[in-house]
Amino acid sequence: MTNQGRSFNTPTILEIGEGVIQQLEVLLKKYELKNIILFLDDYTNEHFAPGILESFTTVKIEMEVLPSKMDIHELISIAFQMSSYDAVLALGGGAIIDFGKYIAFARKLPFISIPTSASNDGFASSSCSLQVNNKKTTVPAKIPFGIIVDLGIIRTAPKPLILAGVGDLMSNITALYDWSFEEKHGVGNVDAFAAMLSKKGVNSFVRTPMSDVKDPIFLKELVSSMTMGGIATEISGTSAPISGSEHLISHALDKISNNPQMHGVQVGIATYVMALVQDHRYERLRKVFQRTGFFDYVKTLSLDKEEYKQAIDLAPLIKPTRHTYLHEEVYREKAKSMLDEDLVLCEIFGR
Repeated sequence: MTNQGRSFNTPTILEIGEGVIQQLEVLLKKYELKNIILFLDDYTNEHFAPGILESFTTVKIEMEVLPSKMDIHELISIAFQMSSYDAVLALGGGAIIDFGKYIAFARKLPFISIPTSASNDGFASSSCSLQVNNKKTTVPAKIPFGIIVDLGIIRTAPKPLILAGVGDLMSNITALYDWSFEEKHGVGNVDAFAAMLSKKGVNSFVRTPMSDVKDPIFLKELVSSMTMGGIATEISGTSAPISGSEHLISHALDKISNNPQMHGVQVGIATYVMALVQDHRYERLRKVFQRTGFFDYVKTLSLDKEEYKQAIDLAPLIKPTRHTYLHEEVYREKAKSMLDEDLVLCEIFGR
């Protein structure tokens, strides 16, 4: 497919359902992937590796456990020291998925993403969050060739991980508004199809029953909507369909906070702040965060209001080439004032 003369990819394999991990070899054989390497973290190696190994009969599979912290130079070294394979797979949380994705990208191999939680949309995106010279950096890669999400595995993840995923997904709302804002100020152009896909994903999710975040229907909608956002980034060639000012606040918090929280948690809080600033769909966000228990959870974290204010001021420096709402002082001041004035935020941060 092409978009204004530029080609883009979509996942060839997309399986979301109960027990799909047991169909892994069948899916690989279908696409003639006969010799693969599977990267795991310590947890997935202990809990899932034996079962996966036993389920393979004809496809050759090699497994390698990677440490939880690696920089881009170590990943490149692994990529070019490993043997030749038909595909790279990664099973685990956000870090191991990003590691596998980048190793596959470096070797120009198909990558299959098998997340064990839905805490963020990285499993479906075309970029990685990696350490580059001791700095967390968003690095381009390729959208996965395959995405395999076993809802039975996702459901076993702690509830806060699922709530983090809710926070990350709902940021599409403010990110899309930032993207339009940028275009109006002559900074980039909105890709209408990518924007539509991102918007449809989050709109589908907000209509889902939310009384139980571990319900298979809820989880399938969450994962499916995240996948649509990931594809939107591939179509547009930018993270703008799913990442705006709210993500800049989170990235700033990663730099300055004494106790940084999960990416999706920080993004979710910042999304609510920015929706108030943008005066756009904040009531919908409030309802989703109340019904899922997101707000109840973040109230237990003893968050530092002053750190969030500092992060708001630092946000434009994270990506100076963009022009989100926070790149204008008037909106930074409004964002900081919301932390003192909005009743929900006062409950989260304390007066």
